[in-house]
Amino acid sequence: MASLNKVILIGNLGKDPEIRTTTTGQSIATFSIATGEKFKNKSGEWEERTEWHNVVLWGKLAEIARDHLHKGKQVYIEGKLQTRKWEGKDGHSRYTTEVIGERMQMLGNKGEKSSAPAAFTDSVDDTDFDDLDNYPF
Repeated sequence: MASLNKVILIGNLGKDPEIRTTTTGQSIATFSIATGEKFKNKSGEWEERTEWHNVVLWGKLAEIARDHLHKGKQVYIEGKLQTRKWEGKDGHSRYTTEVIGERMQMLGNKGEKSSAPAAFTDSVDDTDFDDLDNYPF
């Protein structure tokens, strides 16, 4: 049976990307983006819901994010979900699910200027994740 792990998000950055470098020199950018939806509740009143998504970019995409993304910027992210497990300071297991970005497109309002090309892709290969366990994010 076939399977598919694919995520497509359009949202706004909650803060500037954080950049780290692995022991092998690979760049990693982490940031969160907010997506929102409006819906009518059982009472017929409109409500808004915001969902936050943790995004991880590797290599050249991480460097582009560092140079061109900032808090509030709208961005398109395409990638896959990945769940990591680590041990917290209290000794209990912790889990986090992240979007591993494979394609990014910077979006913006009319009149917003960007000196970078609009769309970027990166081939992500499992070997890129070797050093991930060494970083507590």
